[in-house]
Amino acid sequence: MKRKSYHRKQKRVKRTRKSLTLFVAFASAIVVAFVALRIYVQVAGAPPLTVPKASIFLDENENQIGDHFTNQRRYWVGLDEMSPYLKEAVVAVEDKDFYKHGGFDYSRIAGAILVDIKAGGKVQGASTITQQYARNLYLSHEKSWTRKLNEALYAYRLEVFYDKDEILEGYLNTVYYGHGMYGVEAASRFYFGKSAADLTLAEAAMLTGVPKGPSIYSPIANLEKATNRQNVILKLMADQGAITQEEKTRAENEQLVLKNDSWVATKSVAPYFLDVAWQEASEILKSKNLDISEGGWTIQTTLNLEHQKAAEEAVVKNMPANDLQTAFVSMESKSGAVTALVGGRDYSVSSFNRVTQAKRQPGSTIKPILYAAALENGYTPLTFLDVGETTFTYDNGRGTYAPKNVNGQFADHDMTMAQAIAISDNIYAVKTLEDIGFKEFHDMANRFSVGIGAKDNLSIALGTIETTLYEMTNAYNILASQGQQTIPTTIVSIKNAHGDVIYENKDVSSKAETAISKENAYILTEMMTGIFDPVFSDYSPATGISIRSRMTHTYAAKSGSTNSDQWLIGFTPSLTAGVWNGYDQGKNLTTKEDTAATKQIWIDFMESVNKGTKNEDFKKPKGVEGVVIDIETGKLATDACPKQRLVYVEAKDVPTEKCTNFDILDSDTWGEFWNMLPFSLFKGDDKNKQ
Repeated sequence: MKRKSYHRKQKRVKRTRKSLTLFVAFASAIVVAFVALRIYVQVAGAPPLTVPKASIFLDENENQIGDHFTNQRRYWVGLDEMSPYLKEAVVAVEDKDFYKHGGFDYSRIAGAILVDIKAGGKVQGASTITQQYARNLYLSHEKSWTRKLNEALYAYRLEVFYDKDEILEGYLNTVYYGHGMYGVEAASRFYFGKSAADLTLAEAAMLTGVPKGPSIYSPIANLEKATNRQNVILKLMADQGAITQEEKTRAENEQLVLKNDSWVATKSVAPYFLDVAWQEASEILKSKNLDISEGGWTIQTTLNLEHQKAAEEAVVKNMPANDLQTAFVSMESKSGAVTALVGGRDYSVSSFNRVTQAKRQPGSTIKPILYAAALENGYTPLTFLDVGETTFTYDNGRGTYAPKNVNGQFADHDMTMAQAIAISDNIYAVKTLEDIGFKEFHDMANRFSVGIGAKDNLSIALGTIETTLYEMTNAYNILASQGQQTIPTTIVSIKNAHGDVIYENKDVSSKAETAISKENAYILTEMMTGIFDPVFSDYSPATGISIRSRMTHTYAAKSGSTNSDQWLIGFTPSLTAGVWNGYDQGKNLTTKEDTAATKQIWIDFMESVNKGTKNEDFKKPKGVEGVVIDIETGKLATDACPKQRLVYVEAKDVPTEKCTNFDILDSDTWGEFWNMLPFSLFKGDDKNKQ
């Protein structure tokens, strides 16, 4: 008996020792595992918290006008920039012990495991805010044990290296609220049209309920379910002491106003402009070895909202009810800042930007560049050429070219450059190119940053080589800038997600290179005011006569037309604007409505933005003189010559002869006439009488 008792005792001792050994081994394994985990976490370091963020566009006055995002729309804001109700609501419904645990709620985990075992799969979650944040940052939403293990690992790393407020801030900035909105700031703007900092208790509770099922609890998708979810959250907040019962009742009775329609509308501000700005900003950042796709950029642009509105209204008002397309752009002289841009009639139908992407024949808008070259090669506004019907020969006489004017008519007399530019005479332009040579024209076009092709063909004098409205308007902006080269830009500054200034567009006008002299820029500019003056009308009217009656300011401009394109580009001393109209497929312009739209859009815009402002005169440089000229002879005008016009030329080119030697109203003429009579005989008699 004693022997049996002894053996039983020995067995118990062995079992106890074995159990103790197993326990010690298990405990040691756990300790080792935790130590290894801690070592791994320390070696791995803090997990990065970077997420793709929306990049914000501002206008010239720093008003937000839109955003740009890669895959998700995000606006990162600090916890102190959110309504305090958001923090309370999220903690109440998602993780009431968030500030107590170390990243895991073990009681919820145990309960979830039991449910999952019974169901035979992963069906219920017990994720804390930290775990959800880890999933939002690094993992997919797949329901599997592997993903859950990785989630736990990332959550532990987050808890080790970041404090609770940092984790909560990150969660609120990354959670999905439906409709493409990530984070409370984007969601708040979308649903309520306000910043997350301004949310009321009722709005914060409504917003907090959405992430549980954005397609179910979005107030836009289902207001009833969203309201029920809101009430559940308000009750939890009250039960946990986050709010009072009075606050709960007040929030339940608050009538919420959704603003998603107005939010969507704000995204349509100058979409063609924003595309250009995004591309330019991308190139700027690339030059600094930065990637714009990182997001989080704050891009201040040159957009002037008043100018943009004026441009869009002018387009809507004047475009005919057909498929005719349009393009518009305006720029500040000297700075080249693009103040407005319309790349087509409807961005939602076609995002193709006809300002920067469409290459079309500029027609006669190329002539000012040709005449700038002519002014450097001995021409003046008073240089006469025979502009009758002409057939030009080329290729050693093997080819001929016979340009025509728009109306098919030709002048029966010689004509000055000043008149030729006003009525857009084509013979004058081609003869000028033939005279000064292709090299001079190519050189001048390069200085104006306009491509005119590599081949030498007389037709390039009439704008047959395709270019963009962006290039042509900038070329005219150089004239508005008194001959100083300008580079069009849509960017004022770029800041990164931390608010650091990465790029700033500083004034470079003082360092700008000269395209042409101030004297020639002014002379050419004054000639371009002639398109609005009927005194130049001849076999064809001055090309801007149709809008002359609407002008309240001084403008210099030039029109251009081909069978399929209409252009008008013009400027004041401070602003340049260009308009193009045509069909995307190059269909001919045949109706009056098609051909009239361009000038009406241009004058509507210019008069709108200049309304109530003092008229600006172009600044005359030294060495240039204004002289009243007889248009027909190019000589000094007298009252006997009715077609008179003030023309500006260099001092050395001022004519000395009068248009006629006899003017009945001119005292000098009568003096010369009396001197021709033999009054000396009578004068002699008087002397004798004395």
